[in-house]
Amino acid sequence: MRRKVAKTEPLTRSETMRRVRGTNTSPELIVRRVLYGLGFRYRLHAADLPGKPDIVNRTKKKAIFVHGCFWHGHCCKRGNRRPKTNTEYWRKKIDRNMERDLLNIMELRRCGWDVLVIWECEINHHDLSEKLSKFISAGR
Repeated sequence: MRRKVAKTEPLTRSETMRRVRGTNTSPELIVRRVLYGLGFRYRLHAADLPGKPDIVNRTKKKAIFVHGCFWHGHCCKRGNRRPKTNTEYWRKKIDRNMERDLLNIMELRRCGWDVLVIWECEINHHDLSEKLSKFISAGR
């Protein structure tokens, strides 16, 4: 038996954008759960490091970014789609994000950090655990 659901007004763009979180996202929580299961201990959102990596282990100098495909311009199906309205704004915004990401990664590496980017589309792949395991076990 289906319940009757009350219709609501569609959300405006600004209301939708307000709901987008920058930290503790679902993909990030999944990655953290896998890392913890592998015995990797970490700190979150290191504000003193370039790009404020999502996951950091300072003793091993490992930094992990968990990027949303749309927001960071990944080349997958989800990352390649663009909004149909205000296209120039979104193109510039995503291009700036990609440029900033590249500069932050280069700066971290210049400072001796190992950096890994996990894309949102990689989260549900069976090899995520293997990819993370290889990254955390790679020696300095």
